[in-house]
Amino acid sequence: MPMPRPLEGIRVVDFTWVRAGPWAARWLGTFGAEVIKVEWPENLDMLRLNRFTVPPGVEPGPNSTGQFADTNANKRGITLNVRTPKGLELIKRLIAVSDVVIENFSSRIMEQWGIGYPVLKEIKPDIVYVSMAGFGHTGRHHYYGTMGPAAQALSGLTFLSGLPGKPPAGWGWSYLDDTGGMYGAMCALTALRHRNATGQGQHVDLSQMVTGITLTGPAFLDRTVNNRKSRREGYPPGNRTVWPDTPVMNNYRGPTVAPHNAYQTKGGGYNDWCVIACFSDQEWRSLVELMGNPSWAANGKFDTLNGRFEHQEDMDQGIEQWTQTLDKYELSQKCQAAGVRGMPVQSSEDRVEHDPQLRERGMYTEMEHPMLGTWKFQNAPFKLSKSPAVMHRPPPMLGQHNPEVLQDLLGLTPEEVREGYQDGTLWPQEMPLYPYLQEALP
Repeated sequence: MPMPRPLEGIRVVDFTWVRAGPWAARWLGTFGAEVIKVEWPENLDMLRLNRFTVPPGVEPGPNSTGQFADTNANKRGITLNVRTPKGLELIKRLIAVSDVVIENFSSRIMEQWGIGYPVLKEIKPDIVYVSMAGFGHTGRHHYYGTMGPAAQALSGLTFLSGLPGKPPAGWGWSYLDDTGGMYGAMCALTALRHRNATGQGQHVDLSQMVTGITLTGPAFLDRTVNNRKSRREGYPPGNRTVWPDTPVMNNYRGPTVAPHNAYQTKGGGYNDWCVIACFSDQEWRSLVELMGNPSWAANGKFDTLNGRFEHQEDMDQGIEQWTQTLDKYELSQKCQAAGVRGMPVQSSEDRVEHDPQLRERGMYTEMEHPMLGTWKFQNAPFKLSKSPAVMHRPPPMLGQHNPEVLQDLLGLTPEEVREGYQDGTLWPQEMPLYPYLQEALP
């Protein structure tokens, strides 16, 4: 018999868009929750419109963007205009038979729609309401709008990034969306646990910007304990422990690891790199032996950690002469066999197509999507032996599940569904119905 999923029987009304909120709801769906995504065609999630993520050979459109697909797996989808009296009544009926409401709009939107937390409590007293506004729902700036990179800037992460002597660069990917999504899922689970114990729902007020603060702990300590500014000569260290001509203690790691760098491997292409880190003199000696005891490494100046710091340039040049003779995967295997911490630098293609460890752990699951065909979706990065997290549903096409949610769950008649399409409750009146919606009309 199939093993039970931990959130089986939990229903989530998902108003989220872009990345952080949908990412949180996605993981609730992975745990077995029934997630119903509410959308409106006239104000689509920008990820549905990102034509740059449409796979080759697939017709562009709101149902064929890869980024939206991966961010919104494990969900059903309906279209509903909550700004109309009829639409508002229907969404309240859906909330009344649900357990969680999740959204990541700015703090005033749900109130403007007439479904802020005080109203949600009247509809369903034990509802768990997870809001994920950029600045939260309290404080003088709670109504400010923001996106991942802007939240990064305010949280301090942008200031901590970039090359020495250059302006702050920001992070290349909006990590606060991903970390914010994980925090959102964690908070929803915590609130559900509290509800199970007490019978009480609650408002989970998550600030995406504040989640970035949790990633700046070393900088916080460096300021409060060492009274040092974050940006200074040679900072940040990046792959290296110490930059050339920079004091050893001029970074958060301190004098702990050398070698600690990325090295070019055989082929010399953009994707031919490995990382090697030796955490002790013994690991360094193992690396020297693995390299064939080259004459340059026999120099006593490399025998101690301080010596390797002082002569890091010479050491890195010598190591790279060796790494350039090996493929990055072969090099990784040799390093691991010798007790040296060496790993290939992997591109997206490497991770999805070539990494045997990720493949054996089932990190990518193939599912069929009506527009995308067979598509690989990210699976959960963890394993639960008794209640597994499972990718079980491809992302919804726009309004795909209107009939089963509105008729089967809310009890609308076929006539009421047809009327909803005609009067602008379920679909914009001036917008033609997509063929799959037309075919599903009762």
